[in-house]
Amino acid sequence: MVDSNVELLTARTPGCPFDPPAELTRSSAQAPLTPLDFPDGHQGWLATGHATVRRVLADPRFSARTELMHAPMPGHEGITPPPEPGIFISMDAPEHPRYRRLLTGKFTVRRMTQLTARIERVAAEHLDLMERHGGPIDLVTAYAQPIPATVICELLGVPYEDRERFHADAATIFGADTTTPEGLVESYQAFKALTACVRELVTAKRAEPTDDVLSDLTAHDLTDDELTGIGVLLLAAGLDTTTNMIALGTFALLQHPDQWAALRTDPDLVAPAVEELMRYLTVVPTLVRVALKDVELDGHLVKSGSTVVLASSAANRDPAKFTGPNTLDLRRNPHVGFGHGPHQCLGQQLARVEMRVAFPALAARFPGLRLAGPADDIPLRERATVYGVTSLPVTW
Repeated sequence: MVDSNVELLTARTPGCPFDPPAELTRSSAQAPLTPLDFPDGHQGWLATGHATVRRVLADPRFSARTELMHAPMPGHEGITPPPEPGIFISMDAPEHPRYRRLLTGKFTVRRMTQLTARIERVAAEHLDLMERHGGPIDLVTAYAQPIPATVICELLGVPYEDRERFHADAATIFGADTTTPEGLVESYQAFKALTACVRELVTAKRAEPTDDVLSDLTAHDLTDDELTGIGVLLLAAGLDTTTNMIALGTFALLQHPDQWAALRTDPDLVAPAVEELMRYLTVVPTLVRVALKDVELDGHLVKSGSTVVLASSAANRDPAKFTGPNTLDLRRNPHVGFGHGPHQCLGQQLARVEMRVAFPALAARFPGLRLAGPADDIPLRERATVYGVTSLPVTW
């Protein structure tokens, strides 16, 4: 029996910022599915095996509804309400596919690939600014944030002058230390602030539609509450997750000079490199599901109502799936970094295109890029919903 605590799911080993928490790795070595004690007394499960995590994510007998779940972290007991209208990642069928179908066509591989030229211009603009500024400079604010922020805001029709405010709220929602009461309040307040801003945007789009995703959605039979929820979800996820992948991915590459050099010299390596960085880093380290009925899983009976914590970071380091799982190897790439099954990340193709532009452009412009201080001094978002770095000082 594993005792659920902050260290199990969040505590990284000093000097190993890219590895899953040591307690989680030890649990994974025992079995791909182990019993887990929750802070409120619930007895659930911890899934760490790659095959096990994929199986749960693809099985409709496991629900994504937050109001059915027990929270694995202390301090969250009894605070998880049903999702707001439009927050479809926390819904099951039929609500989840109804919302998702409205958006799937707007995030296809073809449509996202068409954005490549625009993303390249955004990246070049910020590389120019970095070059004029000179090092040292914080790569998060100078480069990792602006690329996804500009692109998702343009897709949704967010006014340029509002982008920094939206990004600050999104970074707080996913970056606050939600293992503390103060962090929970901070995250909730940022969510409410972002919601209020998006609601104003929805009203403006209804009155005067423009050429963007949010305006397109106003043509469907959706309430203002639903449109607001969808907008908040797309903005927050599209801003913060890719920001942290670009920043943390650059940190990892700089700590692996051979891989950084390979990426810089081999264009064919760019696409698989993005997939391997998704596996190796897993910036969304855990997902949660709840059994809707009794399910046999890995020789255990997971009873109806049992909450299962899916440790994606451990699954992406599963030695039963990967040879040398703790090694960064840009030439391999299967992973569950974007999830799996019906809730697999809707914006994954956009994130891929952004990263396929961002990493090689940075490497080409600054081949001598390096950290501007000791690696051990880089501040990590250990207890955040989305893992990453709060800043990444670099020079060249």
